[in-house]
Amino acid sequence: MSLLEVRNLRKSYGALKVTDDLDLTVDEGELHAIIGPNGAGKTTLISQLAGQAGSDGGSVRFAGTEMMGMPMHRRVRAGMSRSFQITSILPGFSVLENVAAAVQARSGSSFRFFAPVSKEQALNDAALAVLARVGIADRAFFRAGSLSHGEKRQLELAIALATRPRLLLLDEPLAGTSGQEADRLVEVMRGLKRDVTLVLIEHDMDAVFALADRISVLVYGRIIATGRPEQIRDDARVRTAYLGEEAGEGS
Repeated sequence: MSLLEVRNLRKSYGALKVTDDLDLTVDEGELHAIIGPNGAGKTTLISQLAGQAGSDGGSVRFAGTEMMGMPMHRRVRAGMSRSFQITSILPGFSVLENVAAAVQARSGSSFRFFAPVSKEQALNDAALAVLARVGIADRAFFRAGSLSHGEKRQLELAIALATRPRLLLLDEPLAGTSGQEADRLVEVMRGLKRDVTLVLIEHDMDAVFALADRISVLVYGRIIATGRPEQIRDDARVRTAYLGEEAGEGS
C-alpha cells in the first residue's frame, strides 16, 4: 500500500527547474532510496516533502491526506519527520534534553529544560527509549556538542524518531562519518526498517544497495528510473546518467 504519493511536483528558482513535474510513490514499510548526481534536486525534494520548502504545483499525499500547503509542524504531527544533511541539534543541552524536547513537541507536555528530572519522568523515559533504539543511551547525560560526528547523526535520528513518525525522511545521514560510524548508522537504519517507512538520500552506494527495497534515480529534477536495487544497477539509463561503470563493481 502506498503511504506517500507525489504527483507532478514542481519547484523553480527563476528559470531553473529544480523539481520538474516529479512523480514518486513510496510504499508503507519500505526503505526507498533516492540517488542522483550533485545538483539533481534531492535535498530540495526532501524539503518540499517535509514542508520546509514551498512548491509551485503538484500534489503530495501522505496516508491519503493532501499535504500541499500544510506547514512543517503539521506534517510532523501527521507522521512525517526528517533529518538534515547538516546536523541540527542543541549543542549546549544534554543528549537527553535534545530528545525530550522532541517528545514534548509531539505530546504537548510542558517540558522545561531546568525542571527536576523526577517531574518529567515520562518524557525522560520516552527519550531514553529512543536513545537506546539508536544506540547512544549511554550518552544521555553528555552535552550534545561533545559527541563525535557519528554520534551527532545518531542523536539527530533519535530526535526525528521521538516525534513517532510513520515516514522518516533522511537527508545524507552518513555524510562526514568515518567507516566505523557509517557501519553503525547502517545497522541503526536496518533496524528502523522494521517499524518506520524510510525515504533515504545518500551518496554512499554501498549503503544504498545494502539497505534499499527500491531506489529512484533523480536527474535534473526528474525521476528517470525506479526499481529494486538489482534493476537499478542494470539499468542502462542509470549507468549513463549517474552510476557509470561503478554499478557493475559492487558500488
